[in-house]
Amino acid sequence: MKPLSRSLTVAVAALFALVMIGTRFHHFGDWLHLPDASMALFFLGGIYLRKHLLFVAFVALAVLVDWYSVSYAGVSAFCITLAYAFLPLAYAVLWYAGRAVAPRFDGSLRSHAVVFMTLLVSASLSYVVSGGSFYFLGGRYPHPTLADYGVRLMTWGPLFVRTTACYVLVAQVAHAVFARVFRAHEGAAHA
Repeated sequence: MKPLSRSLTVAVAALFALVMIGTRFHHFGDWLHLPDASMALFFLGGIYLRKHLLFVAFVALAVLVDWYSVSYAGVSAFCITLAYAFLPLAYAVLWYAGRAVAPRFDGSLRSHAVVFMTLLVSASLSYVVSGGSFYFLGGRYPHPTLADYGVRLMTWGPLFVRTTACYVLVAQVAHAVFARVFRAHEGAAHA
């Protein structure tokens, strides 16, 4: 996929930021409580936004939302431990996997499958980084063991990957629909 134009990059980045804020900070209440889309947005950011500086901006946004949530919105600080410092690495796994697959993404069914398989692998690795750092470095488990971590990994990892994959699948469908509409509109304009 060719890099987006500057104006489209700004629009996509703004949309991704709104989705991150809306799903990471559950301020809209239970009736609109969607799972956190942050991990999917980092993967999609790698595909559509690509720039290193935008990666840093999204990491900063995630930290800012978390800080506000814990400081002012009454969200528990349970996950804010030494392990929190490893989240940028978990995000980087997703962003740079998306960035690596972006040139091969041409909108074909095959390229959608390649993107989705890349997402499954990178989301799994990202969870190993985030979940593993929390388990071993977070100080919440008195005697962490590899065996216990393996059980936790198999329990919570699939949920993490499934949530991330669902958001990416929605984005892939939206991409395919918009591309088809754009081609039809472009074809009608040239006729």
